[in-house]
Amino acid sequence: MRLDISQQMRAEQRMVLAPRMIQSMEILQLPLLALQERIEQEMLTNPVLEEELPADFDSPPPANEQTSQEVPEGERLLQIGQDDSKKGDFERLENIGNDYDDYLGRSSYITQKRTNGERDAKLDAMQNTAAPNQSLNDYLHEQWLFMEADEIIKKAGTVIIDNLDDSGYLTTDLQSLTEQLREPVKPEQMNLALQLVQTLDPPGIGARDMAQCMLLQLRNQPEPRTLEIELVSNHLKDIEMNRYPAIAKKTGKTIKEIQDAVKVISQLDPRPGMQIGSHENQYIVPDIIVDYDEEDDIYTARLSDGSSPNLRISSLYAGMIKDKKTATDAKEFLQNSVRSARWLIESIEQRKTTLLRVVNHVLKNQRDFFDHGPLHLKPLPMVEVAEALGIHVGTVSRAVSGKYLQTPIGIFPLRSFFSGGTENAAGESVSWDAIKAKLQEIIDNEDKNNPLSDDKLVEELVRQGLTVARRTVAKYRGLLNIPPARRRKEYS
Repeated sequence: MRLDISQQMRAEQRMVLAPRMIQSMEILQLPLLALQERIEQEMLTNPVLEEELPADFDSPPPANEQTSQEVPEGERLLQIGQDDSKKGDFERLENIGNDYDDYLGRSSYITQKRTNGERDAKLDAMQNTAAPNQSLNDYLHEQWLFMEADEIIKKAGTVIIDNLDDSGYLTTDLQSLTEQLREPVKPEQMNLALQLVQTLDPPGIGARDMAQCMLLQLRNQPEPRTLEIELVSNHLKDIEMNRYPAIAKKTGKTIKEIQDAVKVISQLDPRPGMQIGSHENQYIVPDIIVDYDEEDDIYTARLSDGSSPNLRISSLYAGMIKDKKTATDAKEFLQNSVRSARWLIESIEQRKTTLLRVVNHVLKNQRDFFDHGPLHLKPLPMVEVAEALGIHVGTVSRAVSGKYLQTPIGIFPLRSFFSGGTENAAGESVSWDAIKAKLQEIIDNEDKNNPLSDDKLVEELVRQGLTVARRTVAKYRGLLNIPPARRRKEYS
């Protein structure tokens, strides 16, 4: 084996993204809340960044400026008169002492403020603060403390509660839970502990699957639910497939009785554990707001209020860079911080500009959507938008990713305005999302006693000027979470 060392030259092209460009693309792709979080992090780590307050911001009056509001006696600055009398100042000190004596004694200071019509802001804030939400685990353990059972059963139940998921289900095998106890326990003891846990509130806790969860809730109801229990135990598949006549034949009940029982079952909670604790909904915060001007009959786009703070570079640190007395290492650190701050500010401004350009193009091409609704959405490929704006299609994709548009007819994902489509019988372009909306409208208005099959839906779309393949109808029906015709049928 021979090893040689040699030199070779070759020409090649590589595209290397500068850090500034990478940061700009990241900022452009961030949704509003993520952008605000990113800015807060930058302001914590970069000392030269500061928020520029609006011009009408109410700043505190200068110390030497007289205000029209009268300051309470105990809150005035202690000043020594030029006549060296000091009599008034010592009286103030004495009054302050009396106030504190009353406060420490019977809290008469607070009572006096209330009787004078004043409110204690801190006390109000404490009273209006919501108590912390109790977790499901803590809620169940509190109940388990009062459960009467043998010590080993109590320990087994504690382990079971600790292994419930957020929905309240026990998906772990009992044998593995036995190993967590680290002391001998019989299988029947584990089963008994599980049965006791399943009696805790809310009903359905500790179930192994959804069917058992529903059975636990049905058995916990004050009135007997014999038919409902039988349906959940033996006919769940038939209910799912909407085979009510078959269920009625097997149970000897009428279809009306079956429907009433299914209505009760549908009101059960499939995730009882979610009733306890904090499970707040995530609110949508739009990046862009579209307003309609009735006088000029135009739609205009603007950034949402408070979309991102106006940032600037601190004049104090900028002055330190120019100051010759500043240490070299400190000056180098500040220069790097200023450079990073400028990149961030420019990236944010570029994000705002790109977003507004893209949305304005949407307003120009989707006027029918804003006037008449989703059924009039037109195809608008991102490539077409990129060519019209003179930017890369990847820039358009990042600009619309995770962004929302607030319009006079609702809030919509910005990406939903960019899709392909087809032509109707009149030769007009129709987007796929508009076809989905039309499909939803047709199914909402169908005869529920005789719902339309996919073939019939295709015929109805053709009748309304839209030629769509059957497989496309089935695909869109699935995306809209619409079951097939046999499961949509209602029995009278």
